[in-house]
Amino acid sequence: MSEAEKPASPYLSDLDRDGFVVIKAIVGGDRLEELRAVSSKATELARGGGWPHVRTVGKQFPPWDASAVREHGIWGVQHLMNPALPGHEGFTELYFSEAILGIVKQLLQCGDEHLIMELFNMLVRPETDFELRWHRDDIPAEAMPQEEMERLGEPAYHAQYNFALWDDDSLVVVPGSHKRPRTDTERNADPLEKTLPGQLVVKLEPGDIVFYNNNILHRGVYSSRKERMTLHGSVGHVSGSSLRARNVLQHGVGSWVDDCAFGLLKEGEKQRAEEMRRRLVQLGSKSGQVGYSHQG
Repeated sequence: MSEAEKPASPYLSDLDRDGFVVIKAIVGGDRLEELRAVSSKATELARGGGWPHVRTVGKQFPPWDASAVREHGIWGVQHLMNPALPGHEGFTELYFSEAILGIVKQLLQCGDEHLIMELFNMLVRPETDFELRWHRDDIPAEAMPQEEMERLGEPAYHAQYNFALWDDDSLVVVPGSHKRPRTDTERNADPLEKTLPGQLVVKLEPGDIVFYNNNILHRGVYSSRKERMTLHGSVGHVSGSSLRARNVLQHGVGSWVDDCAFGLLKEGEKQRAEEMRRRLVQLGSKSGQVGYSHQG
C-alpha cells in the first residue's frame, strides 16, 4: 500500500505519542447485552472447571495450570474463538468485525491483505484481589537499557486492545514509556509498586476500547469486588513474522485454529477471516517451538 493509499486515522497520533488510545462506544445497545450474556456463560463455565483454558490467580504469564482453578480461582478465560467453547460464534463475529478491524487497519496503516489472526481472550473479576507486576509484554524485566531500546525501536506489527463490557479501570500505564528504556526509578521499583511517576489509570466505560502498544510499561489491578469482563485481543501484521510468533503462539492457539468456525460471518468478513487464519497457520509452521516471553 502506497503512502497515498494508507487510511487516515484520528487515533494513530495518540497511539504513537502516548502508547495507547481510547475509542469510545464502538459497540452498544443489544449487541453489548449479547456479548455480556455470552461472556457471563463462558466465565461461569471456566470458574466451575468446565473450560480448561484459563488464567489462574497468582500466576501472571503462560503457561497456566487448569488444576489450580479450584484452589486459586481465575482472572482470565482463554481461547474465546475455540469452537469447543459454547458461544464462540459471538466472540468470533466481534473479533473479525469491521468495528474492530477497521480501527486496526488505521493504526497499522494497512489493508485486509496484511492482517493476521492472533489472540482473543477475556479478563475477568478474580475471586480474590490480584495485581500484575509492572512489565512489557515481550521484553523481559532483566533487559538492559540498550536491549530495551533495540526492542522498542522495532515496529510494533500488531494492534492489541482491551474492550470493556463493564466499567473497567484495571489497566495502569506509563504514557510514552513505549519509546524509551525504563528510568532508574522504574527499573529499581518493586514489581508490585503501587505507583510510578507519570502513571495513568485507563478508564473505560461499557463499549469502549483501548488499543495499546504491548511494550508500554504497564500493569493490571484486578478487584474481586467489581464485575469485570473485558475482551482482550490482538491482531497482527504480516511484516511482524517471527517478531510476533512467540508472543502469539505461546498461548497455544495453534492447537485449535484449523477448526475455527466462520460460518456466521458476513461474506466479506468471512473471506477476510479465512485469509487471516491462513497467515497465522503459516506463521506457526515457520516458527516451530517458540518458548515463553516471561516466567512467573
